[in-house]
Amino acid sequence: MTAAVFASEVVTEARVRYLRVPGLAGEIALVTLDNGHDHTRPSTFGPGGLASLDAALDAIEAHTPAPAAIAVTGKPFVFAVGADLSGVPAVTSAGQARELAETGHRVFRRLKDAGVPTFAFVNGGALGGGLELALHCSYRTVSSTAVVGLPEVFLGLVPGWGGTQLLPNLIGIDAAVTVAVENALAQNRMTPGPRAARLGIADALFEPADFLERSLEWAAGVLAGDVTVTRRPVDRGAWDDAIARARGIVAARTRNASPGALRAVELLDLARDGVDGEAFTAGTAAEDAALADLLMSDELRASLYAFDLVSKRAKRPAGAPDEGLARPVTRVGVVGAGLMASQLALLLVRRLEVPVVLTDVDQARVDKGVGWVHGQLAELAARGRLSPDRLNRLTGLVTGALDKAAFADADLVVEAVFEEMSVKQQVFAEVEAVVSPECVLATNTSALSVTEMAAKLAHPERVVGLHFFNPVAVLPLVEVVRAERTDDATLATAFAVGKALKKSCVLVADAPAFVVNRLLTRFLGEVTAAVEQGTPVAVAERALDPLGLPMTPFELLTLVGPPVALHVAERMHEAFPDRFAVGEGLRRMVELGTTSVYSEPGAVDPDLAGIDAGDAPLTGEQVRERAAGALAQEIRLMLDEGVVQAVQDVDLCMLLGAGWPFWLGGISAYLDRTGVSERVTGARFLPRGVASLPA
Repeated sequence: MTAAVFASEVVTEARVRYLRVPGLAGEIALVTLDNGHDHTRPSTFGPGGLASLDAALDAIEAHTPAPAAIAVTGKPFVFAVGADLSGVPAVTSAGQARELAETGHRVFRRLKDAGVPTFAFVNGGALGGGLELALHCSYRTVSSTAVVGLPEVFLGLVPGWGGTQLLPNLIGIDAAVTVAVENALAQNRMTPGPRAARLGIADALFEPADFLERSLEWAAGVLAGDVTVTRRPVDRGAWDDAIARARGIVAARTRNASPGALRAVELLDLARDGVDGEAFTAGTAAEDAALADLLMSDELRASLYAFDLVSKRAKRPAGAPDEGLARPVTRVGVVGAGLMASQLALLLVRRLEVPVVLTDVDQARVDKGVGWVHGQLAELAARGRLSPDRLNRLTGLVTGALDKAAFADADLVVEAVFEEMSVKQQVFAEVEAVVSPECVLATNTSALSVTEMAAKLAHPERVVGLHFFNPVAVLPLVEVVRAERTDDATLATAFAVGKALKKSCVLVADAPAFVVNRLLTRFLGEVTAAVEQGTPVAVAERALDPLGLPMTPFELLTLVGPPVALHVAERMHEAFPDRFAVGEGLRRMVELGTTSVYSEPGAVDPDLAGIDAGDAPLTGEQVRERAAGALAQEIRLMLDEGVVQAVQDVDLCMLLGAGWPFWLGGISAYLDRTGVSERVTGARFLPRGVASLPA
């Protein structure tokens, strides 16, 4: 039944060969997982892939003579990355969902219950079901360049093919909470191969050049008794504390609004009974039930829509010009040496590996900025992220200067100075006087007009916005801003640089505050307006918890910084005074130099007393409805103004630039699902069934 609804599955074939290994009397049956495509599409498991692995294990069982062991590996550069999510939208009943869950458990369990030792040779990425397959094996090796992870909670699911039961009983419950919950909710952080070996996920670590050969030799040693595998005992007494930590993580990062995260913690708790016999059967049955429920939820369909945006649309930015128009970038200048400029310089030198020169108004600031970059590089080397040779090379590439003449041979100059139009215009005029006509000039402005910034230049066509988000190393979004006269070569160069920096770029028009800051400012403005109307700070702070956003409104304000928030709010008020107000509470915070509305947890700063002195307080639900309605209105206006190519780009910006949860599926999906879009704008943003169950 399930196979029929996965008609478009790219089947991962399980191909078997029998190998003789020196020092081993019998053969090793080696199963290679390969979907037959190039390396851009990793191997996944749909019904067809599971059936192929099932058939391969049948053939191995029937083989004469019986092999001494079974080993599983992947095609070059990838082991397997889990379930074939592309077929999930076609699953339209709980029965189909449960069948898919049960099939994965049954096939993978054959490796756990095989009559001979089983090995997983993790030669590349092993994510989700790929890692769970490996966990079913008796032993595991991992390549030093591989990454492993359980991303399901990030997507609103649970590790449902044995992961919640096997992992904590292998590496301990606390480490399993880190891998399955904490990492997943930290923007889907992966675990590199060396760390996987240190945690005990793998028993041996080998370099990629001869990974398979070394793994086979090691396996032969294990089988012959020449290699002893030792594992740390699992501390059953640690379970309560680790589960409490997991619940705290879920509460902090999802406000307990993610069904998948809550179910994952329950399943991890259940694993305390071990993975032998009936305990494992009970644990996997609970996983089956969780998957059947979650696969039929709107949250899961929304997360798959978000995943599709990030994995596909982000890699082919809508409206971007031909890549062939991009100019080479062999030297970069950064105007400014403050924290944002220094972060940009660090990213540029790490990814482009070209000379980067910082300038500022005095030598002390230049020295501080260059010193910060050098210090960060040294810290990366100390953590094993950079080799000594690469550390020396990158450190030597970052220099500072007072005179902008140092940019004379730059191909790209990025300014990250104070958010004042006259200052930025002066900076660009000074830079244009010394650089070549082909040099691209980029601004990291968060709200100002790029067109106005370039208006007085001789070559305004080579000015573009490259709006990075803080912290630069963490947030993957870059809003690429096309001003009125930006030409295609400049724009193509901006996109090429963004791609080289491993960022996801979205083309936006030169509109006030672009996309993310415009929406966040409107959103935050509605919350602060409710406070000034008389809503208690604590009520407004918690009003949005049911959305499961990674930060409360006032935590976001602290992160952004009141001065930046005030600057953007004033800019938006100038552009759209009917919808954007500048709160007196925000002005007072800037005047006082405070970064939070609280002087201590739960206590409003006495200096801000009275900010909620209005006489028309709202309930939390009213605050939430008002904020959501404002977002729906603003998105519709942005689409009408042509700020982005389509609403999918708004969703992409909020997912990657504002940390909007994947399991909410993008902001438009949430507004559609809750009926806000139609109530406020008269229409949905997305067709029915795109980010929800078919009607």
